[in-house]
Amino acid sequence: MTPAKRMQSRLERLQNHLETENPILVSVVGRYRQLDKISAKMGLIQADESYATQISWWPLISILGTFSAGKSSFINSYLGLPVQNTGNQAVDDRFTVITYSGDSTNQEVRTLPGIALDGDPRFPFYQISDDLENVVQGEGAKIDNYLQMKAVPSEAVRGKIIIDSPGFDADEQRKATLKITDHIIDLSDLVLVLFDARHPEPGAMQDTLKHLVEGSQRRNDSSKFLFILNQIDSSAKDDNMEDIVGAWQKSLVQSGLNAGRFYVIFNKQLATPVENQAVWERYQSKSDTDYAELTKRMEDINVERVYRIIGSMESLTNQIEQQAVPQIKVAMRRWRKRVIITDLFVFIPLFIGLLALVYSFDLLNHPWLLQLQNNTVMGIVAIGVLAFLAYLLHLFIRKSLVNGVAKTLNTEDTYGNIATAFRKNTRWYRSLFRANPVGWGNGVRKKLDGIRNDIDQFVQTLNDRYTSPAGSKEE
Repeated sequence: MTPAKRMQSRLERLQNHLETENPILVSVVGRYRQLDKISAKMGLIQADESYATQISWWPLISILGTFSAGKSSFINSYLGLPVQNTGNQAVDDRFTVITYSGDSTNQEVRTLPGIALDGDPRFPFYQISDDLENVVQGEGAKIDNYLQMKAVPSEAVRGKIIIDSPGFDADEQRKATLKITDHIIDLSDLVLVLFDARHPEPGAMQDTLKHLVEGSQRRNDSSKFLFILNQIDSSAKDDNMEDIVGAWQKSLVQSGLNAGRFYVIFNKQLATPVENQAVWERYQSKSDTDYAELTKRMEDINVERVYRIIGSMESLTNQIEQQAVPQIKVAMRRWRKRVIITDLFVFIPLFIGLLALVYSFDLLNHPWLLQLQNNTVMGIVAIGVLAFLAYLLHLFIRKSLVNGVAKTLNTEDTYGNIATAFRKNTRWYRSLFRANPVGWGNGVRKKLDGIRNDIDQFVQTLNDRYTSPAGSKEE
């Protein structure tokens, strides 16, 4: 089976699964496949790639943060099970994808290797090994060093995925780890970023803040970031919660945070109460309130997930038309201009030099040229050979100028590889004066309009399911 057919088979399996889980998403997968065909013809993606694998089809919550920030304890508390190991040191240096176990006869936590995620398009790490290989050579084959999956019998995770990440402070494979982190941030419906309140000086973690916070404030979905100051009970003895919270909030603002909610919590099962009962009750009340809001947001992503997937498709549709196509056109014009100018600089001097050579040596009266003038067939052949050599020179010029333009183009945009799409328009049999990029035209534009109309229908269907603007009740 070819890679392209294998991808189509995986998308069909995804649709079959969604028929019972969420039927409206079956049609959404179909629209993604239409976008795949359009972009493959344009050269933005390859035939064995799909936009559908760039997103998570399940509600996805990512838990990020530094070592000892209490990520594992928070997850265990939410699940009601001791799923993740806890400790003050780095207890797990892999990304752990936590999913629901439907095996009612076995209440144990099952741990599966990274290949279970790398080979399944339904999960957020499909073919992540290829990305790792591009980041650090040789790391793609070590997928199990980065990923594992745990299937847990907890109702809290039914219908959603939780990802626990390794800390950011000291990782030998930091570059690849940050690559995966950026990947899951892009796919997540909710991103919980935990910091350790026991380290009152946030300035010591500027590297982590830079990567997590500055990245979030540039995004158009920054509201999905929730920043959590964990283990705040460590300040109860001094009763300075407000001072510590203020220091962290100031550090986040200085790092560029302009969106995202800030929470304060601690694990009451691990905390040691202070003697001042009023202080302790105030700390408990604040933690309980924030924890309740956090878990409410985590539960609500089941609805947000469907809107997120549909919104991602609408964004891709608009990006292809409004960003990819204009970029390719601009690149084609730049390349065309360079080819024409170079042709002029090469062929005009060459023609003038040839004329000078002919007249300087009186070649027009050369017996061989006189013979060509008297033999029509030989004259046509000679002219054809000269024209062919000139065309080969023109093709060489075309090809040599492609790289200069292509290297200025993006290769990893969400909507595809602009450089590859541009190169597809520069093949030798393509007209230099082609107006539209390969695979683009009024017919394709109408197809994108049709997809956008379908998206509106999907959104209206969802709105009818979850809202009633007129205030009517179903009987």
